[in-house]
Amino acid sequence: MKKQWKTEEEQFFGIGIYQPKTSHNIGTLWRSAYILGAQYIFIVGGKYNGQTSDTMKTWSRIPFYKYDDFDHMYNSLPHATQLVAAELCENSTPIRNFAHPLRAAYLLGAEDNGLPEKVIDRCHKLVQLPGKSSLNVSVSGSILMFDRINKLEIED
Repeated sequence: MKKQWKTEEEQFFGIGIYQPKTSHNIGTLWRSAYILGAQYIFIVGGKYNGQTSDTMKTWSRIPFYKYDDFDHMYNSLPHATQLVAAELCENSTPIRNFAHPLRAAYLLGAEDNGLPEKVIDRCHKLVQLPGKSSLNVSVSGSILMFDRINKLEIED
């Protein structure tokens, strides 16, 4: 007899920033990620020196990974995880129509540059947040995670 797997055993997500500019945005995203149920956060390039305003001590609650470059991150994705980029581009699916993969790593670009074309081309899915210009990166991440938990909420 086949074992019946529970959906909650199959799904998880992480969220990260490509070449972040400030530790403040990373710290804010980390706190939101913890509150909204992410299993990990990450950065690709850049640096993180900590944030003294982290009163929740999120560093002790969910892991933080730092990847040297995109290939390092891409090759480290957990098995069967889809890389989802949040980007304002022609091929992106508006968030209201977006179906989140059960196993996802969300990648956000820094506010000033977004994501380079070579990174976008390697992502499995593209999602577009509302608005005609870029939001703050930690705000973008919070909107994306909130949409995910609303659409993939598991009923008991």
